[in-house]
Amino acid sequence: MDPLLYLGGLVVLFLLWIKVKGLDYVIVHQRWIFVCLFLLPLSVIFDVYYYLRAWLIFKMCSAPKQHDQRVRNIQRQVREWRKEGGKTHMCTGRPGWLTVSLRVGKYKKTNKNIMINMMDILEVDTQRQVVRVEPLVNMGQITALLNSLGWTLPVLPELDDLTVGGLVMGTGIESSSHIYGLFQHICVAFELVLADGSLVRCTEEENSDLFHAVPWSCGTLGFLVAAEIKIVPARLWVRLQYEPIRGLENICRRFSEASEDKNNTFVEGLQYSLDEAVIMTGTMTDTAEPDKINRIGLHYKPWFFKHVERYLKENKKAVEYIPLRHYYHRHTRSIFWELQDIIPFGNHPVFRWLFGWMVPPKISLLKLTQGETIRQLYEQHHVVQDMLVPMKHIQTAIARFHQDIHVYPLWLCPFMLPPGRGMVHPKGEEAELYVDIGAYGEPGVKHFQAKASCRQLEQFVREVHGFQMLYADVYMERSEFWEMFDGTLYHRLRKELGCQDAFPEVYDKICKAARH
Repeated sequence: MDPLLYLGGLVVLFLLWIKVKGLDYVIVHQRWIFVCLFLLPLSVIFDVYYYLRAWLIFKMCSAPKQHDQRVRNIQRQVREWRKEGGKTHMCTGRPGWLTVSLRVGKYKKTNKNIMINMMDILEVDTQRQVVRVEPLVNMGQITALLNSLGWTLPVLPELDDLTVGGLVMGTGIESSSHIYGLFQHICVAFELVLADGSLVRCTEEENSDLFHAVPWSCGTLGFLVAAEIKIVPARLWVRLQYEPIRGLENICRRFSEASEDKNNTFVEGLQYSLDEAVIMTGTMTDTAEPDKINRIGLHYKPWFFKHVERYLKENKKAVEYIPLRHYYHRHTRSIFWELQDIIPFGNHPVFRWLFGWMVPPKISLLKLTQGETIRQLYEQHHVVQDMLVPMKHIQTAIARFHQDIHVYPLWLCPFMLPPGRGMVHPKGEEAELYVDIGAYGEPGVKHFQAKASCRQLEQFVREVHGFQMLYADVYMERSEFWEMFDGTLYHRLRKELGCQDAFPEVYDKICKAARH
């Protein structure tokens, strides 16, 4: 009883402290307390519930029958909106806090919300080598199922909670993208409910224009209700080689060489300063050297970016064998390196052993509970940006990131961008190698101003014919936005499909200049 009384006393003291200081003070200044006591347990409950639900529905084969009914329900809602006169634009009814993006979508308060509760894997067709899924299926679901069947996606974006709908309507990338392209390039079919309530299927051969226009459109051409995605055979392990590099010119040259080598299934770089980085190259294999196995996904293991940094500090190359699913979600536990700002001691061995199995907190729950004060702090003193620039400009781009925001580590991920007629394609008629430079963290430059600094980066990216991922804060004016993105096909289809009165333009939906 004594330990229980002691624990009870601590809880009472803690609640009294919250009462004296105020809940807002605790959430802002001691956020780790709230996260550890409440959000981590809630995140575990969410994960367990959704995992069991997905497993049961797939085993019972009930998803396809329910899917048809859900599609009819969405069509009914759209037709009712039309009967009522279509006075406002439509958008999905999914709450903004459930998305991975840090952006707050204010349009949901004024637009007609269409409820889309579609989160199931519908079919795995190993003959055609495709998986058919609903839009709210996430990457954690897909890897759990496909890997157990001996298959995987050619491009499997990192975080567990990223959804197929978000990756199709926005974009997605992974360290295999130098071979397969962005997430949109492994999709073979989309099914959408359009502004008139009709259901259409689009592929490279059928409704081809719509197929090319959907990616990056952010749900402004129709409601995605299913997607078919390529799958490839999986292997048990990833043989990963770590190579520390010093000197910016050496880093850029070695990273470009590794990205051009198609024998590398995976290529990734973590840059820890302007002149220090670790380049990682990997291949899938069914065999592993026992003394080099590292199951990095286990809860007590160091966060991956800290593990990689060790090779930089020791200045040595190394090879490890990592279970495939562990590799796919190597940055999930630490949300890349964002969790160190929320739980400063999260990578401490004691915390990892005792509580690491609950990490990470759901990004959606972090957003739901952050409050206006933290939201403004993040907006003004925190950077979350992914800029996609041609590989030939990587050295200049990294130097600009260093000059304008000075955030480290930087995530470097190469991808092949094929020619096309959608919003994002190379300037010429041939495929071109690009790099995603991801900056996530607190800027190190003095007198950082979010809008001015990000606009400087946006201008540079436009000048080199690059692109900005649209999940992040976008500060461009309308003319600047359509200078960066090719709106030719997009605008034509919006007119032909009656989208102008049904859905907001993508710029109005995501850009701060339009939303404020």
